[in-house]
Amino acid sequence: MRVVVIGGTRFIGRRIVEELVARGDEVTVLHRGETEPDDLVRCDHIHVARKDFSTVAARVRAAAPDAVVDTLAMSRADTQAVLPYLPDTRIVLLSSVDVYRAFGHVLNDREGEPVPITEDSPVRDERYPYRETGGRPDDYDKLDVEPAYLERGAAVLRLAMIYGEHDPQRREEFILRRVRAGRPRVPVGPGSWLWTRCYVGDVAAAVLAAVGNPRAAGEVFNVGEPAVRTIRGWAEEILAAAGHEAELVTVPETGLPEDMWITKTVAQPLLVSADKAAEVLGWRAVQAAEGLRRSVRWHLANPPATAGPDGTADDLTADDDFTADDTALAAAMRGRSG
Repeated sequence: MRVVVIGGTRFIGRRIVEELVARGDEVTVLHRGETEPDDLVRCDHIHVARKDFSTVAARVRAAAPDAVVDTLAMSRADTQAVLPYLPDTRIVLLSSVDVYRAFGHVLNDREGEPVPITEDSPVRDERYPYRETGGRPDDYDKLDVEPAYLERGAAVLRLAMIYGEHDPQRREEFILRRVRAGRPRVPVGPGSWLWTRCYVGDVAAAVLAAVGNPRAAGEVFNVGEPAVRTIRGWAEEILAAAGHEAELVTVPETGLPEDMWITKTVAQPLLVSADKAAEVLGWRAVQAAEGLRRSVRWHLANPPATAGPDGTADDLTADDDFTADDTALAAAMRGRSG
């Protein structure tokens, strides 16, 4: 197949491109040209800012793609800049489970949605969820993106929390930062939150299952692992994958170090069902255990200060100050002795 991937050099898109090329597809990657790692698999590139997509639309049509994978449609403006100029072909859009109402409950510290979340679960009433919390542009909202793509017959993949090699958010860093420092005790909150995750290699496999698949057209699919441990359980798995022995010490939430927020009490679980993807696409997440080991090894070898061999900037910077840890651990010890 001939496949155009919009945004394919950094994390999820990079892995999709690697898997497509490995399968034997002819791949063209559209990106700004600001990140083009030396170790990226060989394929064609078109350098263009998303807002200027119309200037290369003729080149994209000339490539006669059998499918287009859009990994970076984050807003209404992103949609309007690209979708009208795409050729009449199969489309796969990467979206997020943050569209669901359950995610709004997480942000508002309340519980109100049954789990597991399916593709038919209600979506958020509130819009632009990151305007107050940061971490995304103010106009980010996949609910502004999905309808137009679905109208074009795109397959929409709503991704759970994704981890893996080259992840700029470094999802495992809340534990790995302490592993690198050899910390024997790690302060945590209750760690009882249930949040569906997925290894980046499994995400790429879901995209390949949807690309060109007529059964996927105009459908929405959740993408996530079928079995999920609590955040505390995941922390234990990360420690095991790193080969590091450390005690997870429960401390008062009020004294938790800021980067351990994920171990706090969260009332609304974000458990999603990927049964539809299994039934329609024949896809299941199967790389979780080995994927976590690979991810942990990569992130240990490429700490935030080095940004990794792909040359991309991280969303985190290295931090070797554990004063907050020591304070929290001391408070927990005093509480036990009292």
